[in-house]
Amino acid sequence: MKVNLKSALNDSHIDANQSNTQRQVAISLSAVTESSAAQSGSLRGRTLPLNLGLILDHSGSMTGKPMKTVKEAAMRLVEGLGPGDRLSVVAFDHRAKVIVPNQPVDDIDTVKQEIKRLKAEGGTCIDEGMKLGIKEVALGKDDRVSQIFLLTDGENEHGDNERCLKLAQVAAEYNITLNTLGFGNHWNQDVLESIADAVGGTLCYIEQPEQALTEFSRLFSRIQSVGLTNAYLCLELITEVHLASFKPIAQVEPETVELNPQQEGNTYIVRLGDLMTDKARVILVNLYINQLPPGNHTIGTVQVRYDDPALSQTALLSPKIPLTAEVQGVYQPKVDGNVQKSILTLAKYRQTQLAEAKLNQGDRLGAATLLQTAAKTALQLGDNSAATVLQTNATQLQAGEELSEAQRKKTRIVSKTILQSEE
Repeated sequence: MKVNLKSALNDSHIDANQSNTQRQVAISLSAVTESSAAQSGSLRGRTLPLNLGLILDHSGSMTGKPMKTVKEAAMRLVEGLGPGDRLSVVAFDHRAKVIVPNQPVDDIDTVKQEIKRLKAEGGTCIDEGMKLGIKEVALGKDDRVSQIFLLTDGENEHGDNERCLKLAQVAAEYNITLNTLGFGNHWNQDVLESIADAVGGTLCYIEQPEQALTEFSRLFSRIQSVGLTNAYLCLELITEVHLASFKPIAQVEPETVELNPQQEGNTYIVRLGDLMTDKARVILVNLYINQLPPGNHTIGTVQVRYDDPALSQTALLSPKIPLTAEVQGVYQPKVDGNVQKSILTLAKYRQTQLAEAKLNQGDRLGAATLLQTAAKTALQLGDNSAATVLQTNATQLQAGEELSEAQRKKTRIVSKTILQSEE
């Protein structure tokens, strides 16, 4: 596997008469096989073994259909694992216990029986489940794609949310990706989103129990397409170029996530996590460029550091690719439509975030205005499902009505990604 790395400026022409110019650069990264023939069959013929950890909430609020459907979804995942894969299962209420220690998937029936025995009881302590789950997955992480599915339906009433975020950082250090699944309408979206964002994972919303199988299957398909792991984006800039001072880097595909770069000299480094073969990660960088003389300029370079589990190799480096711009004495724009789409994707997310902040402050009309703006942005993107959700919520707020927990959660999901029905 190698890294497929591409970059483009939203406008590759710069006015030589301007003392300072703002530009956005979109960087696309995915894993590709050595030959195009192998690449086309990379999903079916996956070669990377999985190291899957399930961390399942079985607190009392999961009684009945929720517990039943989650167990069914988990058992379906187990059936999809192969002989070279590993699995661990941790269950938590206000305590946590290992019900399937990390092990090769040799005896599927026994594993399924252990999952079947789960009963809904007790309170909720997410961090205890995370602590045990990460520990188990870490035991089998060598030369594998290590991913965790963390499912909960409630607030962390017996736990510590700050500890959850610290444990997510521990997972990142172990090269483990955490995906979070919020079940029902009473989980904390800020906490689950922060956990997933910290490690390059995905936040999923299971509004109704019958959606559990679909969401588990979608995530499972995604991790099966991982080709490279532990990827870091390395962006080196010339002295005349610097990052924007506020939120300079974000991922916009496959979901929108604000990223925190670490600076080493003129190089900025951002951890991205796993790279998939079927879906690129697209990173948007906000730059400011000081005045440059007319001509073609290389304003920076982009490189990826990554691991290849199939070869048992770590800290591999992709070739550097240049970021180039043409500085013109007589400026004529050269706009890239794909980068403009990435800019709109990030705008939709940030407009919705601002709307949520207004709503939390009790400013319904302010929130409604921002949601309407986000809806218009979604329409520009062709994301009609998001536009419908955002406009409906704006109209409801303008009528003086509250948003339900389900509406708030769906707003967060459509701000970050495209609804599954649209994909």
